[in-house]
Amino acid sequence: MATIGLPKGISMQNKVLVNFVHPLYEKSKANKALVSAINDIEGVTFNDLYERYPDFYIDIEREQKLLLEHDVIVFQHPFYWYSSPSLLKEWQDLVLENGFAYGDGGYQLQGKQWLTAITVGGTEDSYGAGGYNQFPIELLLKPFEQTADFCGMKFLAPYVMYEALMLSDTELADAAHQYAQTIRHLRDGDYKS
Repeated sequence: MATIGLPKGISMQNKVLVNFVHPLYEKSKANKALVSAINDIEGVTFNDLYERYPDFYIDIEREQKLLLEHDVIVFQHPFYWYSSPSLLKEWQDLVLENGFAYGDGGYQLQGKQWLTAITVGGTEDSYGAGGYNQFPIELLLKPFEQTADFCGMKFLAPYVMYEALMLSDTELADAAHQYAQTIRHLRDGDYKS
């Protein structure tokens, strides 16, 4: 049986959806840098949930359609109180519903990839035994990992910008460049977790 390949120079790319969740975007230097770095990447859809749903009335059908149209789902947000801004929780409760994300007729997200991209104020050392946050970031993100797993999605190693409030402009630009590279690797299918 012959295998039909793509023409030389053409590769399959993942479609990436970035669900951005920040209630005070205009005040966030770190997230502005990250958003700016991915703004023009081909194959990436940017979905600002607070801009779209300031009243928290989420268009479930629209959001589910976006999920189905993309291969990689990125949730970019500040890490508020060891979790996410409240709109992301509301989004999860409504959009990842029984019959869609799990249960009878569900698991429509099976095999898609989930990346959590967060900004935190603390240092990397502050997350772990002996640090003031006591636990490694990977452990604090377990509820997100379990949600992805429950929906049949592959949870990827998170992108974390530490010391988001203290980075110099140069450090911020470097972190934003690294984030853009991460998104490109996800799109191109060569992301190393």
